[in-house]
This record gives sequence, C-alpha cells and structure tokens, in this order.
Amino acid sequence: MILKSRRARKWAIVVASVLVVVLAGAVTLFEVSKSRTFQFFGTLVNRVETTEKVVALTFDDGPDPAGAHAVLETLGARQVTATFFLIGRDIAAHPGLAHDIAAAGHEIGNHSFSHERMIGVTPAWVADEVEATDALIRTTGYSGEILFRPPNGKKLFALPHYLAEHDRTTITWDVEPDSDGAPDAAAVENATVDQVRPGSIVLLHGMYAAREQTRRAIGPIIDRLKQRGYRFVTVSQLLAARR
Repeated sequence: MILKSRRARKWAIVVASVLVVVLAGAVTLFEVSKSRTFQFFGTLVNRVETTEKVVALTFDDGPDPAGAHAVLETLGARQVTATFFLIGRDIAAHPGLAHDIAAAGHEIGNHSFSHERMIGVTPAWVADEVEATDALIRTTGYSGEILFRPPNGKKLFALPHYLAEHDRTTITWDVEPDSDGAPDAAAVENATVDQVRPGSIVLLHGMYAAREQTRRAIGPIIDRLKQRGYRFVTVSQLLAARR
C-alpha cells in the first residue's frame, strides 16, 4: 500500500508538472499573439525610432457611411494625410467611400477581409483574407504599397509566416486612445497628445456610428500636435524615414 501510494504521488507530481508546462506555454503564446512589438516571422513595426517630430495617424475598420466623410473632411481641412486600414468586406459594401479615401490622397492598408482574429487559422485561409482585400484595395485607385494590420492586433504563426514569405510588413501601433470602448472626445484627445512621441503610430477608430467622440477628437489632436511641432505622415512615409 505504501509503495502504491508513493507511485500515485509520483505520477500526480509528473501530471501536475506537465500541466504547468502546458499552461505556461499557452499563456506565453497568448501574450505573443497580442504583442504590439513581437511576432515569430517577418517584420513588425509599432513605431519608428527617430528624433524628428513626425507621427502617423491611422484609422482602422470600415469604410463606413456613418463617419467616413466626416473623418476625411477633418483631415482635409487641416491638410493631413493619414493611413486607413480597411476591411475587405466593407470596401465591397461601400466602394464609393473607399474610392473617396484614395482620391483624397490617403494611404490604404489591408485589415483583412472578414476582420476575424487570425489565430489558429490555416495558411490558405490567411492567403484568401489578405489577397481578396488587396484586390479590392486596388479597385479604389490606390497604387501605393499595401501594408497589413492584423484585426485586433492578433497574430501567431500562419499570418506572420505568410506576410514574411511575401515581403509584407506588419503594422501595429504605440498609441491607442479609443480601443477600450468609446471614451469621450476630451479623453481621446488628451491621451493621444500625452502619449505621442517622435515616430509614433496612432490607432483611432473613427468611422462607425458609435465612434462620434473619436471623430470629435481628431481635429483637436491634430491642432495640438502641430502646435508642439509635429508633422503628420503616412505609415509608409514613416517607415521610409527610418531607412
């Protein structure tokens, strides 16, 4: 009985140790999947190291009729060029809006076709998501480099590997004032201005109906950062500045 008891304890310890290793691995992979500064393959950029006061405004999702033109009008009035990471299904639903973004001289990036989290997916699924959206972006008249931003910033194996194989850059961000819900305009404005530093990439969600507060914050953000000596560039221009 004593021998069996010792064996039982030994196996319990072994099983517990294996579970700890598995759980630790799962936690590590979860942290990697949402990291803004690391991926297993290819190039990821969340900001650019520079002493020059340059900053890139980026807008995720859409295009959506609720706020696309309001965002464009605010940027146009202040002569600021931004980068729009658009969703393929929304481009297909609102091709005129996507064309207006391109016609205004803004950069258009790929934010996947379906906006599903790209974790635990197959290489073929990744290829379809990226390539279908690339094709739709080209229909807008945009002819520049197409950068990629993962939906919700999530990526693990298949997506970074595909992007690396196709010499594509993953773009994340270092300033995200409105990702947790929809804070009021003053909070979005102050968080952005306080956190921006030379080479920052700012993530905003300004086109959907629920994001009116973000839309209200865009103008004041631009005005205050200009007062601090910042110049606004696209993400591609920001990347070129580091080379």
